[in-house]
Amino acid sequence: MSPPAEEGALWYDDDAGPMVRAYTITGGRTRPESGQEIDLIAVIVADPDIAPDETLDEQHLALLDLCRPAPLSVAELASEADLAVGVVRVLLGDLLRDGQLRVIRPVPPAELPDAGLLRDVINGLRAL
Repeated sequence: MSPPAEEGALWYDDDAGPMVRAYTITGGRTRPESGQEIDLIAVIVADPDIAPDETLDEQHLALLDLCRPAPLSVAELASEADLAVGVVRVLLGDLLRDGQLRVIRPVPPAELPDAGLLRDVINGLRAL
């Protein structure tokens, strides 16, 4: 697609909104600076009593606002913010580093109870 011929013409229409590249939002980063990977189903919790840092940009503040009323997963935040999951992970890493929010990570599969044990418990309960 070639740029519009008119000088000052917009590169987007009213429905699409402004186009901002993902690397612009994250400052060129593709991973959180902390090096921690944030799982898609990890739940993000923002403390409503902590005032947001004044130096945060628009996208960081939007993520904080989204998870203040109720905790949301990373996937839900990406959907609500209309941002790519990778971008949201990088922005969440910044907020985690600054202590603006916390993450409730999913239980690793190795720590989940054995399916056979759960079946035995259910069968034992049925036998009562």
